[in-house]
Amino acid sequence: MIAVELAGVSKRYGAQPALDGLDLVVPSGRVVGLLGPNGAGKSTALRIVLGLVRPGRGHARLRGRDPLDPEARRGVGYLPERLALPPEVAVRRLLHLHGALAGLRGAALDEAIERTAEETGVIERLREPAGSLSKGLAQRLGFALALLGEPDLLILDEPTSGLDPLGVRAARDWIRGARARGATVLVSSHSLSEVERCCEEVAILRDGRLVAAGPLETLVRPGESLEDAFVRAVEA
Repeated sequence: MIAVELAGVSKRYGAQPALDGLDLVVPSGRVVGLLGPNGAGKSTALRIVLGLVRPGRGHARLRGRDPLDPEARRGVGYLPERLALPPEVAVRRLLHLHGALAGLRGAALDEAIERTAEETGVIERLREPAGSLSKGLAQRLGFALALLGEPDLLILDEPTSGLDPLGVRAARDWIRGARARGATVLVSSHSLSEVERCCEEVAILRDGRLVAAGPLETLVRPGESLEDAFVRAVEA
């Protein structure tokens, strides 16, 4: 089954093309890294997948449905590149709102909040306003919001941004944990070493187009690192 599909997707912002006929397929149950230089179109691609941006041409499918279909987005967790938290709202209240939107109610919601807050390291900050959190803790809260309710599709845009080494290791564990329970994970990142550690497959964009895709073992040649394969693909 295909979790995410972009077919011939193009998008312009004014005269500037962000995506140019992008074709991308993410199979269900896989952890896929989306890579590319700055301006390659990674964040635009993720926003189109989620229905936050509409393509100029082509189409996106989320579990075979239009991303604007509420059923398509049920069970999707999203961590944006630029996390904007309402500064005056308490951490617990934010988690409660997100959990309710995910369909959790009553004791199940309270248990999910406690479990996810503990797992992501924000359990001691539940009463505090989101605006009081450091950048690293805010990113951990972003992960908590994405993981709440154990979604079967996680879309993460630069998930380790602002995290210290302990947070980066924890993020790796959260991604692996999602994969272990059968979730699909699509990760856009500039951290090639983290993608190499977490992902089974990669897709590399350049100038809004797909220039390489496949399992790591087929894209990375013997004696190479993912960085070597990445440079070779974008410079070809």
